[in-house]
Amino acid sequence: MNDAQQIRYDRQVALWLVFCAAVVFGMIMLGAVTRLTGSGLSMVDWKPLMGVVPPLSEQAWLETFERYKQYPEYQKVNVGMDLEGFKRIFMYEYLHRVLGRLIGVIFFFPMLWFWLRGRVRAGLMPHLWALFVLGGLQGLLGWYMVKSGLVDVPRVSQYRLTAHLGLAVAIYAYMVWLALDLVFLRGQRAEPGDRRYTGFSATLVALLYLMILSGGLVAGTRAGLAYPTWPLMGDSFIPPGLYTLSPAWLSAFEDVTTIQFNHRIFAYLLFVLVNAYAWLVYRNGTDTHAASGAIVLAAALWLQVILGISTLLLQVPVAVATAHQGCAVLLLTALLFVAHGQVRR
Repeated sequence: MNDAQQIRYDRQVALWLVFCAAVVFGMIMLGAVTRLTGSGLSMVDWKPLMGVVPPLSEQAWLETFERYKQYPEYQKVNVGMDLEGFKRIFMYEYLHRVLGRLIGVIFFFPMLWFWLRGRVRAGLMPHLWALFVLGGLQGLLGWYMVKSGLVDVPRVSQYRLTAHLGLAVAIYAYMVWLALDLVFLRGQRAEPGDRRYTGFSATLVALLYLMILSGGLVAGTRAGLAYPTWPLMGDSFIPPGLYTLSPAWLSAFEDVTTIQFNHRIFAYLLFVLVNAYAWLVYRNGTDTHAASGAIVLAAALWLQVILGISTLLLQVPVAVATAHQGCAVLLLTALLFVAHGQVRR
């Protein structure tokens, strides 16, 4: 195989990975809507194969609704809900699960086709198999999360929700990174100036990922509703009652005041660091990709800040909160693009 042919195949695989990443992004957005509309516990069983077909008759809907009525969410939260209301929340969760299965199909079969046709660059298949396994684990983790809410307290565990979100974002980022490797040719040497911020790049990617996990804790505990004010939390910047649980570290995961405070402080830190990083790359970058990426990165950061503040002040409306979660992933995408130029090119 000559170099031109290998480059063409690399671009084909990269486009497929970008498409898969886009569908995963849609899955993350739909997951946010499912959570924000309180739809995640509407399907009380897990049928990996047969669960593709929804209730198709009125009798089937009534039977499904009756099963839902046996669980605490109906008995304690949605008591008195009619069948039409149940259908609305059911369909969000149903579409979320079906999209998860679709991702498995659009990933697995093209992967096999590229592999059998010899179009996968040497060394890439282990990464693709790893992504496939992670996708399967994500499905299991999703059901493990749902099971935590089918008990006396009809709310999923914030730990399991955060893990579910974190794995989805990790899969998305993995796909994006591999696609960037293929587009910009893995192992290609960069100009010396392009690699001066390698450590800074890797640190920011890790911090932004942790910030997204922090957002998962906020969502899982509904901490965003505790203090719908900004820049103060209530009457002060540092609210009373921080780290009051015993042991104190538990407050960072289970106390709504501490969780929201930590999320805000994390956001302020990243706002400063990402702006500084974007400016440094823009000023000192040696190619147009770096400069353009830095501009997009800064724009995504400012948009994310605006959406975050709006989500707080408007008391977590579905559309704005969903956009906030989606913009976090877009911000990570922009950061990965810029960081890739510093770390791998």
